[in-house]
Amino acid sequence: MLTDANTQKVVLITGASSGIGEATARLLAHKGLRVVLGARRTDRLEAITSEIHHKGGSAEYRALDVTSLEEMQAFVEFAKDKFGRIDVVVNNAGLMPLSKLEALKVDEWNRMIDVNIRGVLHGIAAALPTFKQQHSGQFVNLSSIGGHAVFPTAAVYCATKYAVWAISEGLRQESTDIRVTVVSPGTTESELANTITDAEAAQWTAEFRQSVIPADAIARAIAFAIEQPEEVDVNEIIVRPIGQST
Repeated sequence: MLTDANTQKVVLITGASSGIGEATARLLAHKGLRVVLGARRTDRLEAITSEIHHKGGSAEYRALDVTSLEEMQAFVEFAKDKFGRIDVVVNNAGLMPLSKLEALKVDEWNRMIDVNIRGVLHGIAAALPTFKQQHSGQFVNLSSIGGHAVFPTAAVYCATKYAVWAISEGLRQESTDIRVTVVSPGTTESELANTITDAEAAQWTAEFRQSVIPADAIARAIAFAIEQPEEVDVNEIIVRPIGQST
C-alpha cells in the first residue's frame, strides 16, 4: 500500500510509448502517482495519457529524445512546471539491434551506446541537481539480464547494460540522500526485438524469447522499489520468466 507521501510523487518515465515504459506509466498512475511520459512517438504518448486521464489518473507527456541532454533537461523542467516537483526518474528508453560483432553494424553499435548509456547519463545529469537541492529523489535505471551475462550476437547490447549497472552503482555509492535502483528484466513483452536487422540474430532471439513475461511484471517491480519507505533503497531487482536458464 502506498503512503500518502508516495501517492504525491512525480515520476518521469523515458521510453514511455510502449512496453515497460508504458506499463509502468499506467500502473503508477493507477496507484495514484503523477506520471510524466517521454518518448519520440508523441501520438502514442497522447493516446496513453488520454487513457490514464479517462481512468482518473494524473499524467502529462512531452516529446523526448534521450540522446539529447538539452531535451532531457527540458523534460525535467516541463515536469517541474506542471507539478512543482520531481521525485523519481525511470531511465527506461533502450534499443536492442543484436548482431555478431563480425557483422560490423557500427551504426547500430553507436545508436545503442547513445540511447542505452548516454540516455541514462542524460537522465541523471538532468535530474541530479534538483534531487541534490531537495535532498531526496530516486533513479530507477533499466538494465537487463544482459547486464549479468553475455550472449552471442549481444556483445554490444550487453556491454551497454553492464554500463547501466556500473553507472548506477557508482551513483549509489556517491549518494547519501538519493535512492538508486537497477531493474534487470529477463525476456519481456516489448518492441525491443523489432530493432534487430540481422537475420541470424533475429532467429536466435525468436528462439530465446519463446518464454516471456508481460511488461506489467517489470512495472510492478519498479512500483515496489518506489513505494518503499524513504530510508529504504532497493538497489537491484532481477525479474525473469520461470525456467529462463540465464
